[in-house]
Amino acid sequence: MNGPHVGGRLPFARRACDTASQMEMIQTLSLAGVLLALAVLSGWLGSRPPNPHRGPRLAPWRFIMLLCAASLTFVLGHVVRLLLG
Repeated sequence: MNGPHVGGRLPFARRACDTASQMEMIQTLSLAGVLLALAVLSGWLGSRPPNPHRGPRLAPWRFIMLLCAASLTFVLGHVVRLLLG
């Protein structure tokens, strides 16, 4: 097998386990905060009434909200896994 992953190890082995997550708690919680803020902002922008004088909305705010909320569930699952070991 050629490449940096010889033997199935991750490139930045930490602790006793060489398959530990490379994304620690600080990065995970900051990503969760960004996703939550973006979901709330896009939910607010998507719920505003249409304004025909300004033209159609060019950003699909409700889809962005749904995408952020779905991604947030995966990130929160990762937080639980980090907390439980």
